[in-house]
Amino acid sequence: MPLTRGELARKVVHMGVGLIAFALRFLGPLWSAVAAAGALGFNLFLLPRIGGRRLWREAEVATGSSIGIILYPLSVLLLILIFWQRLEVAAAAWGILAFGDGMASVAGMALGQSKLPWNPRKSWMGTGAYVIFGTLAAAALLQWTAPGRYSVAFALAAGFGAALLAALLESLPQGLDDNLGVPLVAALFLFGLVLTQGHWSGFVASDGFNGFAGRVLLAAVVNAALAGLAWALRTVDLSGVIGGFLVGFAIWVFLDWKGFLLLLAFFVIGSACTKLGYKRKAAQNLAQEKGGRRGARHAFANAGVAAACALFAALTDYPVLFALAFAAAFATAAADTASSEIGQLLGRRTFLITTLRPVPRGTEGAVSLEGTLAGVLASLIVAALGALLALYPWAGVLPIVVAAFVGTTFESLIGAALEKRQLLDNEALNFLNTLVGALVVVVFTSWVVAR
Repeated sequence: MPLTRGELARKVVHMGVGLIAFALRFLGPLWSAVAAAGALGFNLFLLPRIGGRRLWREAEVATGSSIGIILYPLSVLLLILIFWQRLEVAAAAWGILAFGDGMASVAGMALGQSKLPWNPRKSWMGTGAYVIFGTLAAAALLQWTAPGRYSVAFALAAGFGAALLAALLESLPQGLDDNLGVPLVAALFLFGLVLTQGHWSGFVASDGFNGFAGRVLLAAVVNAALAGLAWALRTVDLSGVIGGFLVGFAIWVFLDWKGFLLLLAFFVIGSACTKLGYKRKAAQNLAQEKGGRRGARHAFANAGVAAACALFAALTDYPVLFALAFAAAFATAAADTASSEIGQLLGRRTFLITTLRPVPRGTEGAVSLEGTLAGVLASLIVAALGALLALYPWAGVLPIVVAAFVGTTFESLIGAALEKRQLLDNEALNFLNTLVGALVVVVFTSWVVAR
């Protein structure tokens, strides 16, 4: 849409409110949360009565509500409650939401002629502005809210990583408002990044520069060869070759061949389950598109969380904890694929998870006993392989399987509620369920030694 006076005013307010993030340093966690809760109540009950409707878009006026204006303070409140011990992370994520998202809209509407190939409603100009201004805001707020804790270079690097992720997530064509999910996911990634401070040089030096360079070269060669093989076997398309190479390369660099074997296990399980009975599933319109070939979005949705966990396992003081999260992400992805594909092929009775009423196979949110058991078995294989490779103790296997079950159940619930209404697509759900699996295992295994 063009940059109208009303839209410009809306974005000026959006960014102006973001300046309050600089006050978190003085307010502290308690009063910051109180202020955010007050802002949420104000936007919800008072703002529409005192002229706030002038900031609403035409579609919002027609429906009688503006969800974005409500989700903005709710997102800030959640950031403060989750990261109250690292308030600079909450402030930085708020900065990305306010200035990255705000300037992306202004630049995209005013100058965005060249559109993104995966979303014609977004532009390269807007996405670039999101990254630039989100990075600057995040870096400034990291340094301001926690003075002396981060160098300028590290704050810029961490801010760039979080802003880039947020910009990519915001650019995806989803039906949900991005004022809530995007800053929360970006904040989680930023939290992991700030934990890596001071570990980068030691990680490179641990094997010596030549040893590290050799690992990088080997990672590139192996992943290029396997990506080419996957292309030849028609299990991925061209974008999947690129996406698979990138996540595989990162995992090998940070967790060496042991971590890569878990990625390979997930790929083999997923591909085998997809190909199993493909003609029969295709005849019933239940099969994957493109003959089961996976693309880049599928690679990042299923392995993106695991790749981030691999980075944090290598570069923080919590290698075992993040290795568990890494395995849980892949176990969840494997369980999801196996339960879906096997359930569609062999499931005798399928039920909608939200109502437990019988539904046809392939219905979003449907579950079956056969599919559930296949998912548990797939997650157990991945979890046991990680323990066998000594990435974490054997005591972590059960928590990983439980986390995978929770993640896949979460996806079925959310899928039944949102994907059917076209608010989230399958890749978004895959990303969310791996994220939930990784987070659940971190909470569930707090008793496991993480150092």
